[in-house]
Formats: sequence, structure tokens, C-alpha cells
Amino acid sequence: MPYVILIIVILLILLAVRWIIVTRNDFARLKVKISEAESGIDIALTKRYDVLTKLFQVTKGYAEHEKTVLTETAALRAGATLKEKEEFNNELTKAFQRINVVAENYPQLTADRSFKELQMSISDVEEHLQAARRAYNGNVSLYNQKLISFPSNIIADSMSLEPEEFFQAEEEKRSDVNMQF
Repeated sequence: MPYVILIIVILLILLAVRWIIVTRNDFARLKVKISEAESGIDIALTKRYDVLTKLFQVTKGYAEHEKTVLTETAALRAGATLKEKEEFNNELTKAFQRINVVAENYPQLTADRSFKELQMSISDVEEHLQAARRAYNGNVSLYNQKLISFPSNIIADSMSLEPEEFFQAEEEKRSDVNMQF
């Protein structure tokens, strides 16, 4: 009889240790997935920047002042935190808008085949960036849910894990678009 109780206690201890190891590994895997998704955002932002640079080359003859925009956005790229990446994303969006204004002011530019191809590339790049943001936010959501869910929150607390921030849209993009013709 005492052996049965001892075996049950040992099994319970082994199950608890196994659960701790599995939970710690889950958190480690989720952190890697978040890093991987953040890298996806970096890749999409880099691709977006490259497309913007090519688009700028096409529009360069029509709008020399846009050069400043690219210089500023290039400076924003290096070693950015998630918050800085959001700001970089906002700057690129504003640069795209300015280039589109230039295109509207110079109809011969919009007729150029290269410009049209680059506009199609921009659409493709934007879709990739959107997908990268969704993947990042999905991984952050899983991680943050596990942080606050019982009993995994016990392990999270013992590891001093903190919630991750979501990649969020800038404030002006949250409001309704005012379209006037």
C-alpha cells in the first residue's frame, strides 16, 4: 500500500514537471513565432521601400522635392523598434500619397508604362505588408492569451514574461475616409 501512494506521488510530480517543461517550451516557441512575424514585417517594409525607390526614380524628373522624403524614410529603416517601424510605415504611406499627387499633377507620368507597373507592384507590396502584420498580430495574440490564461500564467510569471505589443494602424487610418469629388 505505501508503494502505491509513493508511485502516485512520483507520477504526479513527473506530470507537473512535464507540464512545466511543455509550457516553458510553448512560450519559447511563441516568442520565436513573434520574432519571425516581425521579420516578415521588416521584409515587407524593405520591399515597400525598394518599390518606393523605383517609383521615385520614375517620377524624379517630375518632382525633385520627393528626394527628401526618401532620405527621411531611409533613415527610419535602420535598427527600428516596433514603434519605430509603425512610424516608418506611416512615413512611407505619406510618401506614396505625395507621389500619387505628383502623378495627378503630371498626367503624362501616369500614362507611362513603368509608372503603371510600379503602381501594380505597390498594390502587391501593400498586400504582403498587410499579411505580415496580420501574422505578427496573430502570434502576439496567441502569446498574450497564454500569458494570462490559467495555469500557464503561473509559468509566465515565474519567467517574468511581459505581453507583446500589437502592430497598430495609425490614428488617421482608423477614421472614415472623406471622399469629395
